[in-house]
Amino acid sequence: VQLQAFGGGLVQAGGSLRLSCAASGSIFSINDMGWYRQAPGKQRELVAIISSDGSTNYTYSVKGRFTISRDNAKNTVYLQMNSLKPQDTAVYYCNAGVSTYGSWGFRDYWGQGTEVTVSS
Repeated sequence: VQLQAFGGGLVQAGGSLRLSCAASGSIFSINDMGWYRQAPGKQRELVAIISSDGSTNYTYSVKGRFTISRDNAKNTVYLQMNSLKPQDTAVYYCNAGVSTYGSWGFRDYWGQGTEVTVSS
């Protein structure tokens, strides 16, 4: 299983970006999908998570500005980021709990990270 993230870049404060992350491989089922971020010198933190039935949770600092969504047919999760702030600058990683054919249970997989830089 591979997760490949796209969509990072450089944007001015107040701007928008949309991240995408597609899972591929021998996938039987995916439960939670999420986005995490790690700023320089800081620990990785959860940004947003979406369950297989579409329920969502966000870290407080992005509520009202970011929207997580998923396309189950495409095994893809998105993160629409609006009203970006310099403190949103980080490497963003996607994560998914995946059950593969021939295995039991779900295992966490991570994307390679995509860099988001917000200039003031």
